[in-house]
Amino acid sequence: MPRLPHPDTAELRRDRLPLRGRTALVTGASRRDGIGHAVARRLAAYGASVYLHHHVPHDAAKPWGADRIDEVIASVREAAGDTGATVAHGPGDLADPEAPAELVARAADALGGRLDILVANHALNGCDGPLDALDAAMLDAHWAVDTRSVLLLVQAHARLRAALPPRTPGGRVVMMTSGQDIAGGMPGEIAYALQKGALASITRSLATTLAEYAVTVNTVNPGPVDTGYLTGEAYDAVAARFPAGRWGMPDDPARLIAWLATDEADWITGQVIDSEGGFRR
Repeated sequence: MPRLPHPDTAELRRDRLPLRGRTALVTGASRRDGIGHAVARRLAAYGASVYLHHHVPHDAAKPWGADRIDEVIASVREAAGDTGATVAHGPGDLADPEAPAELVARAADALGGRLDILVANHALNGCDGPLDALDAAMLDAHWAVDTRSVLLLVQAHARLRAALPPRTPGGRVVMMTSGQDIAGGMPGEIAYALQKGALASITRSLATTLAEYAVTVNTVNPGPVDTGYLTGEAYDAVAARFPAGRWGMPDDPARLIAWLATDEADWITGQVIDSEGGFRR
């Protein structure tokens, strides 16, 4: 194949809906204040048909509470506008070892039998405590949701992509980590940091594994993002540690993730990318 030094003008001016015709599953998209919702809106606005996974009982048990799923879905459909993108959704407890494969199959069925993009945004949230507070049940709970389910989702996604014609374009996996490898670490969230660190560590191995199916694999650390979990003086103290003087907003990592899903990011794989706005730890 001849090497072209530069894309031609038509390529540079290509479709303004860079994900038109693509399909995506976004997990953990239960709240309008969350990153998953922001990612789903971006993908839909770019023309992708999107399946939103949610697990309302998780949020209902947290201080921030659950959101109305119909309003989350309505917001994503509003972002899709007249692009022709389909927006579907469904629940799933990803602590169940059977749930990831079932979720991928449901999403693909709802989106026309094919799944191009997987954004594994879900997590078991909440401060799990320092080293001395750990127990086996806590470690197992975080392993099941934060790590095992993600790998099983990737496995199911890879099996679908393997059934497509060779080198079918558009395959993407984006996982989420939490900056546990950056200065200071996360000493108050040892179980959570451990499992998120496992995803960062496996990123390159998964990228190599899925390359034969033309699937890129990257992991994003969104840094501190205002999803409604902190207020008052503590909120202001965190904001002061950003050069811009503000928290990250859900759409900040969403823009990066949506770009990684486009053809423009086709040469980016096996990377752990920090999107922290210069946050000083």
